[in-house]
Amino acid sequence: MNTNKNGKRPAPASSSPNKRARTIHGHSDPPEVKDKIASASAAAAVDAHSPLSILERALDRRPPGKLEGECVVYWMRMEDMRLKDNRAFSLAASIALEGKLSLMTVFLFSPGDYEAHDRSPRRIDFMLRNLRSLRASLSSLDIPLYTASIEPRHSLPQKLVDLLQEYSAVTVCANMEYEVDELRRDERALRLALEKGIRCEFIHDKCIVQPGKVLTKQDKPYTVYSPFLRNWISVVQGDSATLECATPVKKNTVSLTPKLEDLLKNPTPIPEYIPGFECKDKEKMALYWPEGEDVASEVLRRFLHTKARKEQLGGGKGVLASGEVDDLKHSRIMEYGEGRNRADKDSSSRLSPYLASGVISARECLRQVLALSGRKKLEASNREDGAQMWTQEVAWRDFYTHVLAAFPRVSMGRPFLEKFNTVKWETDAKNLQAFKDGKTGYPIVDAAMRQCNEMGWMHNRSRMIAASFFVKDLMLDWRLGERYFMQSFIDGDLASNNGGWQWTASTGTDPQPYFRIFHPVSQAAKADPSGDYIRQFVPELSKLKGNVLYAPWEHMPHAEFEKLGYPAPIVDHKEARERALRRYKNPGCE
Repeated sequence: MNTNKNGKRPAPASSSPNKRARTIHGHSDPPEVKDKIASASAAAAVDAHSPLSILERALDRRPPGKLEGECVVYWMRMEDMRLKDNRAFSLAASIALEGKLSLMTVFLFSPGDYEAHDRSPRRIDFMLRNLRSLRASLSSLDIPLYTASIEPRHSLPQKLVDLLQEYSAVTVCANMEYEVDELRRDERALRLALEKGIRCEFIHDKCIVQPGKVLTKQDKPYTVYSPFLRNWISVVQGDSATLECATPVKKNTVSLTPKLEDLLKNPTPIPEYIPGFECKDKEKMALYWPEGEDVASEVLRRFLHTKARKEQLGGGKGVLASGEVDDLKHSRIMEYGEGRNRADKDSSSRLSPYLASGVISARECLRQVLALSGRKKLEASNREDGAQMWTQEVAWRDFYTHVLAAFPRVSMGRPFLEKFNTVKWETDAKNLQAFKDGKTGYPIVDAAMRQCNEMGWMHNRSRMIAASFFVKDLMLDWRLGERYFMQSFIDGDLASNNGGWQWTASTGTDPQPYFRIFHPVSQAAKADPSGDYIRQFVPELSKLKGNVLYAPWEHMPHAEFEKLGYPAPIVDHKEARERALRRYKNPGCE
């Protein structure tokens, strides 16, 4: 055992309450998220009358449309930014064709919603870049694109209907968004539009299987993933329509009205940025994550057909960097069964930014995976087959969206398991900032957070390790971590982000048991056995190897450790673990 000048190892900071005077204990909600946490009664009321069910009932009660007007509108949102395999856009095009009407597209910016939902500047910039790419595609089809920024956000439904009237629209089609605010917005837009004789169509498009279609024998939504997966697979296998590609949108065949003709020739502007969401590293993000449907398709192709590359570990020159090597036998998806847990390999698909923004559909991804594997059956238990394993990750995406739709309180700052609502969290601004900066003294956690800050993205295994450390070691409120990820990631998705954080915090559906707590040192050895991941993102440790890399303070003399310029651990894992077990076992107690 190496020692410091006093004959003792440099010890991590203690997590004991009596040794950290600056730590404030208590159940009061952190001020950063306090206004976003609904009361238990309000959340229960929303669960009892879910906004999705209210919207679906309103859609069922609509009178038939009259098709009296000049155009059909496709209302594009920030989660369905594509022309290919887009159900609402396809429906709008078919209605226009049947009624011999023109087709136009509307995109409305809502800064108030972006702020309320903690959208990152990177996510907003990615949205704007993809919208510019789409404008060129739409123009080639003679489909005008109208854009406008709407404030305050609650005025959006009325302003949308005003716009529909201005262009004499008979129908507006949009894909469903499943957050509470968005569902309420759409239900209000539907009511206002019907008052003006305009029909609204809201289509399930985001998931492989729409929410409400995967239920238990008691017709209840699943709260545990494994049985959900088995039923989800049976639904997909039993209904070929779940994976069908939507009819392609074709060129406008009807002569445009003078107003639409002018809009096509002089489109409304797409801003360089949304005020309040300026992306400070936009050039870097454009390199790492280029925009466009063709890019998304190529990212998918490379995942299916090319090998992992060490130079891509830190982002390299972006997801489309040259030098890829086709090798179907050893492609990233074929080795995904083992590679998915390796943060030190370019093993993941890196499709999440494109899926979160709907630049590519989940159906297209699954169709291509099934075609590649040559299998006609999906399997719930095969964890060795890379293609099958990745398919199960797609199912996780559906699962968390289904949870959000069925139990909307999870998007209102409430834990799914209310019994853990009274767990005592620490309030420690210094530890919170150290976590954000990747300076916790635990190399795997710091590598994860620095990858987040550098790339606007993080390997999934790293997300789990970082989140576990945040909640169980630092004992910080999981909602603060959830918020920081949303404000940092280019692939921020409320359902998946919330689901992941609540799983880690042991407060969600199918949670990690509270007594299973990741050890940040042993997890480093498992997720980064080569050490390449830590050395990539924590350059202070780039010359270290073996176990020293995972816990340098434990294996190096104090003087040598200090020369690294790397911090000692801000908490002692053993003490922190005992504290977490104590507080989870007796919620509300110290």
